[in-house]
Amino acid sequence: MPKKVAVGVVKSDKMDKTRRVEIARLVRHPLYGKYVGKQTVCYVHDEENVSNQGDLVEIIESVRRSKKKRWDLVRVVEENTEVDVVALRAAQRQQQLDAEITGVGEVAQPAEETPAPAEEVAEAEAPADEADDSAEASNEEG
Repeated sequence: MPKKVAVGVVKSDKMDKTRRVEIARLVRHPLYGKYVGKQTVCYVHDEENVSNQGDLVEIIESVRRSKKKRWDLVRVVEENTEVDVVALRAAQRQQQLDAEITGVGEVAQPAEETPAPAEEVAEAEAPADEADDSAEASNEEG
């Protein structure tokens, strides 16, 4: 009997040499006929820790390696291109704190908005004042 081959997304890469891969599928509800999304979870052996969270991988059925691990990684079809913004900001903050404590490296200050020059502010407020004056004048007349 041939081995099963599947393609799924790595949902967890926290374990050493093991990946949790979810294979998405659509199943038709027996009564209502609506298609419902379901996932099959497979634990995959990744000998060289090649795949990362979010990667699209191809897996193949193999001999049982542990209680849950019954699949082997064939290849990484597509690598994850999303950037974890929260982790990136945390790393920048940590680097900034290290620079402040040790005094080594540059301490980058967050970019602040520069205030507009006073002349531009005065010009921006002037037409609004004139509009208010004309509205008050029309109220007095009417």
